[in-house]
Amino acid sequence: MINRYFELDNHQTTVRTEVMAGLTTFLTMAYIIIVNPSVLAEAGMDKQALVVATCLVAGISTLLMGLVPKVPIAMAPGMGLNAFFTYTIVISDGVPWQTALGMVFWAGVLFMILSFFGAREKIVAVIPKSLVTAISVGIGLFILFIGMRNMGLIVDHPAKLVTLGSFSAEVLIGLAGLFLTIALFIRNVNGSILIGMIFSTILAFVSGLVSGPGSWDAISFDISPIAFQLDIAGALQFSFLTTIFALFYIDMFDTIGTLMACSKEAGLVEDNGSIKNIKKMLGVDAVATMLSGLLGSSPTTSYIESGSGIAAGGRSGLTAVIAGLLFLLAILFTPLISLVPGYATAPALIMVGFLMIKQIRHIDMNDLGEAIPAILTFIMMPLTYSISTGLACGFVSWGVIKVLTGKYLEIHWVMYIIIFLSIASLLV
Repeated sequence: MINRYFELDNHQTTVRTEVMAGLTTFLTMAYIIIVNPSVLAEAGMDKQALVVATCLVAGISTLLMGLVPKVPIAMAPGMGLNAFFTYTIVISDGVPWQTALGMVFWAGVLFMILSFFGAREKIVAVIPKSLVTAISVGIGLFILFIGMRNMGLIVDHPAKLVTLGSFSAEVLIGLAGLFLTIALFIRNVNGSILIGMIFSTILAFVSGLVSGPGSWDAISFDISPIAFQLDIAGALQFSFLTTIFALFYIDMFDTIGTLMACSKEAGLVEDNGSIKNIKKMLGVDAVATMLSGLLGSSPTTSYIESGSGIAAGGRSGLTAVIAGLLFLLAILFTPLISLVPGYATAPALIMVGFLMIKQIRHIDMNDLGEAIPAILTFIMMPLTYSISTGLACGFVSWGVIKVLTGKYLEIHWVMYIIIFLSIASLLV
């Protein structure tokens, strides 16, 4: 029955291979169970409930990806999207987290509508590739900056804004976890980010900086403090439209890029270049984002770490089903997950930042008309502590340069709308 449903013979794979691939995918991206609650908790949300919600959202979304389009791609709350939710929408803009969850829900509704009409792929096609790349680089820099701050490696300074922090026990433990993660990643060890966090937590425990879990029975698995607390009506203010759109296109670029890369590796690309079941994948992504808003998390997206399971032989939806079930099973270990201190999760943020910044090599620095807006995009994100501000600066500068150099005919009408929304965002 399993063989027939997932068409294992057609994919030239076996149940054992798919199970091992699913385990590999889970271990590679399990760090999100620890990091996502750590980031979102800074928005004032209940951390224990966030751990459970992260497992639920990742588990259900990944199961849907395995059962509906039947592809070996896992999903979870996106890195960068959680930073945008916490540090830009809630902290910088002062929006209550309940309203921010409402924005996540409406972004999911927008995903669903545009996916139904096949418009998501068209929007991606009109945005300059240099800016698409710059978004990944900028979010990487932003996450890297947050990781260094959470570790205590950089701290506030009244004159210089930031400076090098003191090498306290917490900083040294974080650095030890970071360099172990880097070494394991270079050696292609699956789960290197997760291992680095566990190592740092053990060092903190041995050093007496964290204590062991209390009674297991006293731990609550209740997600009611954040689940279904979203303010759907409050998120529909005119001033929030650009933020909802920002959530939409950040998630869109994440998802499309990941699906293209993973589908190619998994042999899901047709001879004409199209991706099999792409509409179903995008539909699941839209449902997952709405589910995130309902259960109390930042938007969910497809994970590039799925490539590790594909490299291990995963070719069917069974790989995703196994990974999804493991995410749900991880709920039972939330007492241990809650022990991980912020400086132990910092290496994961920094490592993810490194990997995203690598994309800078795809920006043509010789073409200043493309390079300067790209540079403004990724520089302004960490400097303004706002992903949406960096995006707006990049889009506006790109349009202005095109007009002033007489290349305004190269601007697609969809880009004019995006530029207008970006100007409105900066003015507001």
